[in-house]
Parts: sequence; structure tokens; C-alpha cells
Amino acid sequence: MNKAKVTFGLLVTTRGFFNPLLAKEGRSQLIKKLEELGHKVICLGEGDTNYGCVETYDDAVKCANLFKSKRDEIDGIIISAPNFGDESSTVNAIRLADLGVPVLVHAFDDNLDKLDLDNRRDSFCGKLSICSNLYQYAIPFTVTKVHTCSPDSEAFEKDIEFFNSVCSVVRGLRNIRIAQFGARPAAFQTVRYSEKLLQRSGITCIPIDLSEVLAAAKNYSDKDRIEEKIQQIRAYGAVPTYIPQESIERSAKLTLAVENLLEVNQCQAGAFQCWDSLQNNFGCASCLTMSMIGETGKPIACETDVAGAVTMLALSCASGKPSGYFDWNNNYGDDRDKCILIHCANYPKSFFASDFEISNLDILGASLGYDKCFGACKGRVAAGDVTYARISTDDFAGKIKCYVGEGRLTNDPIDTKGGPAVIQVPELQKLMHYICNNGFEHHVAMNRALVSDALEEALGKYLGWDVYAHR
Repeated sequence: MNKAKVTFGLLVTTRGFFNPLLAKEGRSQLIKKLEELGHKVICLGEGDTNYGCVETYDDAVKCANLFKSKRDEIDGIIISAPNFGDESSTVNAIRLADLGVPVLVHAFDDNLDKLDLDNRRDSFCGKLSICSNLYQYAIPFTVTKVHTCSPDSEAFEKDIEFFNSVCSVVRGLRNIRIAQFGARPAAFQTVRYSEKLLQRSGITCIPIDLSEVLAAAKNYSDKDRIEEKIQQIRAYGAVPTYIPQESIERSAKLTLAVENLLEVNQCQAGAFQCWDSLQNNFGCASCLTMSMIGETGKPIACETDVAGAVTMLALSCASGKPSGYFDWNNNYGDDRDKCILIHCANYPKSFFASDFEISNLDILGASLGYDKCFGACKGRVAAGDVTYARISTDDFAGKIKCYVGEGRLTNDPIDTKGGPAVIQVPELQKLMHYICNNGFEHHVAMNRALVSDALEEALGKYLGWDVYAHR
């Protein structure tokens, strides 16, 4: 996976009381910088308005029409004020375009030695007016971390990286389709969710009966592709010699079937009923399938946790990296800011510290029979910084809620089965209180990047969900 570079609509605003050449130069500087950072820029041409800037209502209409004509391309809008700018024409352009995408407001620095009438910008003040008008029109927006900054500054580059993540999450969660493979395990009411609340935010659930999956896997007949997938499995992790070839072949056929169903149904993520019908009726585990597909950027949650899959996808959109899926599982001795994370495991390969083993499920294998349970990815999760998150639907309140935060996976010793990890989270007990008191599930998604701020901004400000940011 690579982090996507989004396309920006650029609105450069000016005000006639100030030197318009500052706006002209600023526009050119911005376009050059954004393109250097790998972004496509859609902006009025210098011949469309005075220097390609927005100052009047007519300019606003032209800008709005341009943005509307590129609706399918623009992921976010950057408003920049190289001088004071014009708040009325700016807000009208955004209002008339009505793209519903994130908006970043930027303003240029003044120089202390250039405050004469020809060089004074007053962008510091103009940005306040622009933001006030956006607020009055109920248009959500993001501001740069530093109130004013040069496009050539490190601060600006960080702002664009942050805004890129915000736009990627908003774009990535709108009009998506999540495959629900099978019903939830009967014993797990915790993973119940509201299709209707998700649909309100443009997230569609596609139910696929587990019988369809099993039939597709059993009947998969392309021997060349099966053999190719078997080789991919053997290259993906270490398969013990005691595992029979038939078990590996079943996992290969299941993976091919799920890949095809995701493609045919045009789904960007999925949630799988991973026990125990699969083991009893097909004779393998789904962890390996979820791990391999997840490593490619299409996350699949266990135990038919659809909202969990949405969370994994949101994290991947923000970071450009695969997401893992854990249980908040055990205390870590007397250290109350640490706990043990675990699952069978279905984490993408990139989560493991080194080569890992692909073998049989432990807990389910002991009860169902190990011959039915090949496909567990076992190994120690690598240490490093992570962002954790959980999205949940709240039927009683009629809303989608979530929490986000950052922690660090450690190398602390741990003696247990599956895919264990130890995480350190500041004020962990406070977080556990919040999770318990607000009805959140025991599942949590994690990603090997620090993107909690971008996730909070995207989910809360632009998708309108309730977000608790743990710090």
C-alpha cells in the first residue's frame, strides 16, 4: 500500500486595497509547491479572473463552476490568502460549488521589513474574516497549525500532509461498500451494528451468505491459480511440515473465493464469520485469508464485525498502510498503562516482528479439531508506534461514535498463544473507563502510523460523528 496523493481545488483570494501582485506571486508559489509534493491542482487560470484569483461575486461563480466541473476529481479545497483576501467571494465560491469536501484555510506570513503599502499583506487578519464567514455559513473547515506560514516552510508541508490524510479518510469512507460474509457468531452480540446509520454516512453493507462463500471455495477449479496461491501462502509465512497439502489448498481456494467476491461486489473491505461454521463445513480458518487480503489494502474484520472493518479502512485511508485488528485482552501485571492485545491472528504480514508461522488455530483447534483449523498467523507483533481506533453505531442515540488515540507496541515479554502484543497507552485506565461506559466493543483496529489527529478531524468535523480523542 502507498499513501494516496489527493487532488486539491485551489482558491486564491485577494482584496483590491492590497497589492494584487502579492496574490499573483502567491498563487504561482502555491501551485508549484503543491505539485512538488505530488498533488494535482485545479485552479482558475490567470486569464479567467484577475491573476486567477477570487475577489468578486463573478469570480466566485467562475471558481464554483470550475470546481463543479471537476467534482469527481477534487478531494479537498485549499483556500489561501496571499493578502487580506475577500471573505464574501471566498465563501460564495465554496457555497456555490457545494462539493462537500474538506476545506483547508491558509494565509501567508508578513515580513517585518516589508510592511510598507506595496508589500503589506494583512493575511493574518484576513484569515480570521474568511474563517468567520465559513462558520456563519456552517461550512466545516480546517486551519493550518500555524496561523500564517510560507508555502516553502516545513510547517506548510506538514499541514498539507495532514490535510491529505483528512481528505483521504473522507473520500475513502464515502460511498463505500463493506462485504458482510455470513451472520455474526451467535454468541457475539457485541458486534451488532446499524446498517441504517452507516448508510446515512454513505457506507453500504453487502450481505453475502456464508454458503455462497463456501460454495465458491469448494467449486473453485482453476488449478493454475490455486497452485499460484499455494505458492504465495508458502512465501507469505512459514508453514510447518506437519501441515498437509490439502489444508493449504483449502486456504488457497478460500482466499481466491473471497478475493473474487470482494471484486464482483465492488467492496473495499469486509467482515467475516470466522467461527465455527467455516471450520465445520469447509475445514480451515479464515485468518490467513484476511491477513493476505488485508496486506493489499482491503481490510477484513473477524467475527462479522462490520463497524470494525469500517474502522480498519479509515485508518488505512489516513496512513496508506494496512490495518490490524485486535482484542483489548489482558492486563499486563501491575503496569496499569500497559495491556495485552491478541487475536488468533489475522493481522497483515507487516504487523509481525519477523517471519511468522502459518498453522492451526489453538483455542478453536482444541475444541473443533486441529485438522479443521489451518490458517492462523502466529507470531510476535513488532514494537513501534500505533494509532488505535474504534467506530461503533449507537442505535439508541441514533449516531455513529468513535474513539481514537495513539500508543506504542512494546517488546515486553509475554508467554501466550496466537498473535500477542503489549501496548502502552498513557492513561489507559481512563480509556478503559470510557470504552466500558459508552458501550464500545472489545475489538480495536490499529495502524502502524501516527494519524489520530487526522482521523479525529475527518470523522468528527467532516463526517459529523461523535469522536473521543484519548490523550
